[in-house]
Amino acid sequence: MSLLPSCRVGPSSTVSHTMSKDVILVVEDEPELAELYSGWLSEEYPVRVAHDGPEALEEFDDEVEVVLLDRELPGMNGRAVLSMLRDRGADCQVAMVTAVEPEMNVVEMGFDAYVTKPVREAELFELVDHLLHRRIYDENVRRLFSAISKQIALENQYSEEELADNQQYQYLLAEVETLREETAELADRFDDENFRTALSSLQ
Repeated sequence: MSLLPSCRVGPSSTVSHTMSKDVILVVEDEPELAELYSGWLSEEYPVRVAHDGPEALEEFDDEVEVVLLDRELPGMNGRAVLSMLRDRGADCQVAMVTAVEPEMNVVEMGFDAYVTKPVREAELFELVDHLLHRRIYDENVRRLFSAISKQIALENQYSEEELADNQQYQYLLAEVETLREETAELADRFDDENFRTALSSLQ
């Protein structure tokens, strides 16, 4: 499972299951997994489920705050769904939750986190909670989290030698460095412990 360092669940981590009003859209073509994810998350969030790309677009509206999106879907793949959501101006948080290992082209995709299956219950709650916290941050901070997610996903998949010669990865590193510089001063000004902890973990 690939997450930002601040999203990882340690042995002593606990998960709160207090009902929230934030709507989560689970897009998963395997019925068993869709039922499993929705069953877990429905303890805390209103959950909608879609089993393919067109259904995901039908289920999505302004009430959806987080989309958990599989990459391999019938009718329309996850990348196409993500692109159409962003073209609509969707400002929700999107996490790719997939068995597909990341390729270099993830640099061009507009997701906010990339998670490889299998995913445990505590990890899924931690991911959703983290994504919901990002909504209040400055746009550059959100872009930084997204870029770091891509960097970690690629570094978990490719060797240093492969990455060193890849232009897309080098462009991503430059973007990360620029965004870090632009957001560094926010750690002192932002009155949010979750923000300071998450941002410091990326330094």
